[in-house]
Amino acid sequence: MTKKLNYKKSGVDIDTANETKREMTEVLETSEARVLNKIGAFASLFDGSFPEYKHPVLVLKTEEPGTKQKLAFKEGSIKTIAQDLIAHLINDCIVMGAKPLSVQDCIICGKIEKDVVLKIVSSIVAACKENGAVLTGGETSEQPGALAVGEYLLTASIVGIVEKENIVDGSKIQVGDVVLALTSSGVHTNGFSLVRKIMEASPEIGDEQVAGEPFIKAILTPHRCYYNCLRDLFGKKELVGLAHVTGGGIQENLNRILPEGLNAQIDLSAIRVLPIFKILKKFGGLEDADMLRTFNMGVGITAVVRKEFVEEAIAHLKQYEVVAYEIGVIAEGNKNVELIGELQWE
Repeated sequence: MTKKLNYKKSGVDIDTANETKREMTEVLETSEARVLNKIGAFASLFDGSFPEYKHPVLVLKTEEPGTKQKLAFKEGSIKTIAQDLIAHLINDCIVMGAKPLSVQDCIICGKIEKDVVLKIVSSIVAACKENGAVLTGGETSEQPGALAVGEYLLTASIVGIVEKENIVDGSKIQVGDVVLALTSSGVHTNGFSLVRKIMEASPEIGDEQVAGEPFIKAILTPHRCYYNCLRDLFGKKELVGLAHVTGGGIQENLNRILPEGLNAQIDLSAIRVLPIFKILKKFGGLEDADMLRTFNMGVGITAVVRKEFVEEAIAHLKQYEVVAYEIGVIAEGNKNVELIGELQWE
């Protein structure tokens, strides 16, 4: 005789999901005046009037922290992976010169573990608040069979806003402009499929110390968010390009903002390679070309500025404990990023 089945026996516990969502209301931001409806509605209503903008342009983006989340959940590093998610998302938005507004998250899991989900949400809320955004809603989905118990998949989307005349898209870059490197906090969120392979092949890498920290803590260091250090530079005519260094490295991401007829010449010897990358190269036996295409190498964002603005930009960023320095120049060319010299590993 066939056993009686129900949704709970199939792996989906609606009661636990509802209880978890009720408790989320205690951590979600509710003071944002632009949010017009209460938590629990089918969708979020966000007031779209922006009287302080002459010609407001919305900036839209969806992002996820890649396979770093697999390692983070294995290590119980829930807060840091939430920070990774939001920092990566906001950085992709602000390199257009935009102010972040509303974030929507999506949490998919094999089984809803209430304490874990609530910690994820509270950490996302905190990361949004630290960087000028608000979590206005999202989705939590229990999918047994698609993911195992204890496995989580995080994604999020953002809406930002920028004055049309202040959009930073690289179109105003010209010959003689300078390329600045804004230092990263570490590996950020790209290259973790390779990182995990190195860890599997060389488990002794876990015994390494990185600037006085255990390797696992260093590798899970959260993605740096650059909104607070950059926002006062938005609208300045001397800031003409921003590229978030993610998959593809400095070369492929900087290329995305170059106008036709121009090249960026990057001096590899000027890049201040962070210690974590030296350890990954050592244990992974990686070639420099692979390192440069996979990792940020210590450069989280490249900023293209007018030559006369270099000192002011560097001094401004220093106030936010973000080190910036020159790594290249813009020259005539064919929309290529030329890598000159060699990385310094000592």
